[in-house]
Amino acid sequence: MGNFVPVDEFDLIIFGGTGDLAMRKLLPALYHRDRDGQFVGDSRIIAASRSKHSRKQYLELVESALKSNLDEGDFDAEQWKTFSRRIHFTHVDAYAHDSWEALKKLLSGKEDRIRVAYLATAPAVFGTTAKGLKKNGLITKKMRIVLEKPLGHDLKSACEVNDAIGKCFHENQIYRIDHYLGKETVQNLLALRFANSLFEPLWRRGAIDHVQITVAEDLGVGNRVEYFDKIGTLRDMVQNHLLQLVCMVAMEAPSSLHHDAVRDEKIKVLRALKPIGPDRVRENTVRGQYSPGAINGETVDGYLNELGGAESETETFVAVKLEIENWRWSNVPFYLRTGKRMTRKHSEIVVQFQDVPHSIFPEQQYNVKPNRLTIRLQPDEGVKLSVMAKQPGPGGFDLRSVSLDLSFEETFGVQYPDAYERLLMEVLRGNPALFMRRDEVEAAWHWVDTVIESWESSRQNVESYVSGTWGPSASSLLLDRDGRSWYADK
Repeated sequence: MGNFVPVDEFDLIIFGGTGDLAMRKLLPALYHRDRDGQFVGDSRIIAASRSKHSRKQYLELVESALKSNLDEGDFDAEQWKTFSRRIHFTHVDAYAHDSWEALKKLLSGKEDRIRVAYLATAPAVFGTTAKGLKKNGLITKKMRIVLEKPLGHDLKSACEVNDAIGKCFHENQIYRIDHYLGKETVQNLLALRFANSLFEPLWRRGAIDHVQITVAEDLGVGNRVEYFDKIGTLRDMVQNHLLQLVCMVAMEAPSSLHHDAVRDEKIKVLRALKPIGPDRVRENTVRGQYSPGAINGETVDGYLNELGGAESETETFVAVKLEIENWRWSNVPFYLRTGKRMTRKHSEIVVQFQDVPHSIFPEQQYNVKPNRLTIRLQPDEGVKLSVMAKQPGPGGFDLRSVSLDLSFEETFGVQYPDAYERLLMEVLRGNPALFMRRDEVEAAWHWVDTVIESWESSRQNVESYVSGTWGPSASSLLLDRDGRSWYADK
């Protein structure tokens, strides 16, 4: 089990401190890190919000949120007393510059410590908030700003947000967050690939047949439905989470773990993505939208029901056949899919190796299965390598596929409840390696914009799928045409 290294004293300002993200993710993550001794001295968490609360009222909201969002038995009354002393609340309206006085007073005299502004707000407010921080003299040498996704809704709007933030902060102060990059399994991709000589000679065309990435959710859109209907799954999930996973799988070895060395290799992958134009979009993409069904025996509404019965062509499911045009990955397809109201919550990366060139077991040639590396992101983070082995016993060869299975929780005796814990600590340490650089965000939007434009010009329909299934049948056909199938479905 790793040691938890304390971070220097800090002031962490959460703009949108009463919002869902702060209550459901950020504050529980900070509670855990404080419990494990990573916060020292007078480190403070300052919630800033347009709503008006006394500090006592806000602490009551936080206590209730922790009890609701922490695992059963995780909330400790004594730890809460310690944690609550770090929490402060102040009213700030980003559009009313005369409302910043209370925050300025709270931060006065603390200019030498680490200062972080976490924008857990709508992206439309990012530029205004950054401008307010600058105008009120709150940006210090040790300051960082964290931007939540989605960063814009297309390339143009993403550039506008980046430009607005860039007028107030240097690029090395800007942390564009994607919580998938904080997952232990995603980080272990670097160790798996670049700390083991076993995989590097095989991590390429000629040895790998294809790669599958599945990020499935069993929940629906819920109270995000009005917001989500303007965005859709391609923007909400593929542009950031799934393309970042593609980068981690496909990137070349960086010269070091320095943040720019890693991100230099990731941007090369994004720039090598083959565009999916109108002539290829129907063959290489699937759009879906969930209809009423059942999950775990419970009947659930369809997307249009959650929308109040209105008509909508917004996709809640996307499957893509993606190609990377470089020497390492030429003719090795990457199949991506992500959706809501699917069979179960399940995220994994499957690296499928090629068949053996010649089977010496002719009578059982259809039982010899290719090797497969499965990287589980959730649940039960870990890595599994499937190999062929002889079944023990007398007589001839009876082959079966067996797994070399590494569960991180069982092996290391620790499981981080959420990736935000790691990412928040990396911000406080000033390490941007797990965050997206501006050129990464814009390169991803450039590719996604082409898909969206192709959908519109080809008038590609959204296909209905029953809640509790693995998505539209067309997503299976996407692989079936190539003689392959989704492994998570088996």
